[in-house]
Amino acid sequence: MSRPAVPGSLSLLSHPYRVLVPLAEDAETLKSRGRRPGTALVWCPGSPVSLERFALVRGRPGGMSLIVILPDRPALIGETRLLTLVTEARPQSILPHHEAPTASELAQVLKKPPEDLPVDVTDYLAWRGIDTDRDTRHLLRKIVELSAELRSVSALSRGLYVSRRALGRRFLSQGLPVPSHWLQFSRLLRVSLRLQNTDESVLSLGFSAGYPDGFSLSNQMYRLTGHRPTDARRFLGWEWLMEAWLRREADTGGLAPPYSKRLPDALAPHPAAGPPVRRIEAPGHKSRPQARRRRIVG
Repeated sequence: MSRPAVPGSLSLLSHPYRVLVPLAEDAETLKSRGRRPGTALVWCPGSPVSLERFALVRGRPGGMSLIVILPDRPALIGETRLLTLVTEARPQSILPHHEAPTASELAQVLKKPPEDLPVDVTDYLAWRGIDTDRDTRHLLRKIVELSAELRSVSALSRGLYVSRRALGRRFLSQGLPVPSHWLQFSRLLRVSLRLQNTDESVLSLGFSAGYPDGFSLSNQMYRLTGHRPTDARRFLGWEWLMEAWLRREADTGGLAPPYSKRLPDALAPHPAAGPPVRRIEAPGHKSRPQARRRRIVG
């Protein structure tokens, strides 16, 4: 179903992606309705741009993708401020003017793989307040890039020309999850994009991504993100899955407390994802943060 692209309007696009829902312009409504996996905010900025609405869009909940539909051509002439603000809002896609976009059309945009996944991942981190120095940002992008081919942290360290220990130390010093988790999540991210854009089975995608079977793929995805491949195929986009992983890392001590505090709006659980994992530690077992201080090789 389509609705007119009224300049300045906000809408929500969410599973099952059949209708665009008009959104009231207040932060609490946006937060409460935008916490479901695979939800996108659709913004049709007017000219001139309302700074209050821009602040609302830029401060949307983590995991919520942004699709911007530009006003018609006459409104864009000489409107450099609008384009600057749109860029600062960090949209997943910027579309030309459309009088009445349909939910199905926008769903196709939402599931489209990023043109440069490594850069988009580090840009997402910066948007969520997890900024890193230039060298670490370069390493993160290389890990996401190499995840298309590599399967182990040993192979990763060789590909980066850095020892496992040095690599682990750098990530620990930056308060980031260990390199092995970055590698495994990046592999899962690539699989999720293929799930949304092909009809291949989980088993087939698992084999092509280096997993021994579909069960191994499903279990690792659940362990790292709390979601299954069925969720990754049903809920479109990739930012919600990355947010779920960051939240999981924060909850288990893999993300430094200063960063964890910037992730207060965890995605709402979905019944299909299964029950939460309860961690039971044996007597004398070191907690993860303590263990990482002893072993930081990833």
